[in-house]
Amino acid sequence: MQFIKNTRAIARRELVSYFESPVAYVFTIVFLVLVSFITFFVSNFYEAGQADLRPFFFWHPWMFLMLVPAAAMRLWSEERRSGTLETLLTLPLTVPQAMLGKFLAAWLFLGIVILLTFPIVLTTMYLGQPDMGVVVSGYLGSLLLAGAYLAVGMFTSAITRNQVISFVLALVVCLFLLLAGWPPVTNMLVRWAPDWAVRAVAAFGFMPHYEAFQKGVLDVRNLAYFASVMVFMLCAAGLALENRK
Repeated sequence: MQFIKNTRAIARRELVSYFESPVAYVFTIVFLVLVSFITFFVSNFYEAGQADLRPFFFWHPWMFLMLVPAAAMRLWSEERRSGTLETLLTLPLTVPQAMLGKFLAAWLFLGIVILLTFPIVLTTMYLGQPDMGVVVSGYLGSLLLAGAYLAVGMFTSAITRNQVISFVLALVVCLFLLLAGWPPVTNMLVRWAPDWAVRAVAAFGFMPHYEAFQKGVLDVRNLAYFASVMVFMLCAAGLALENRK
């Protein structure tokens, strides 16, 4: 009970801090403008003549690649830079409580931003009859992908006090995980690597698991994959903070 109470207190504190600074509003506006512009103009949404949101979800991993590490870089780096990390860790709460509270607050913020794209769904429904099961599945996949990116960003933020370094490290790690299962990369590996190695690399990357959600396929293995990435990265961040403590 105390674990839940402390975690909720940290989550509330972090969520309020997002909306007390202009960062949250800038992040939200930039994401919504980018996703709208890319969906309707870059992806030739109207020219396609189909009520299909696959172009909308297709670009999420690439937009998250820049925006989510930017949102995550301050979570622990700012605490270390300002010297409040030591104070936070001496309070009557554990590192897992602080870690989970910060993660849930940031993930909830990202979820709110993603859900604010609902006018795009309404526009598609006005123009045609999209498969709402696929739309819901796509949103679930985007939320899980954002959580995985966020967990990576929390880890890099926990190991450095410099926010820029945290952002760059998270960007590199997320890019590696994104490209690991990308067809151009796996097709290149097929030329010289054995089949089992190609399959392992493809299974290690974000894209094969995320693409299943885009197609409306809800597979427990894909859910377990994203959950495993988040748990692993949060545990690694927790170990880094425990050493700091």
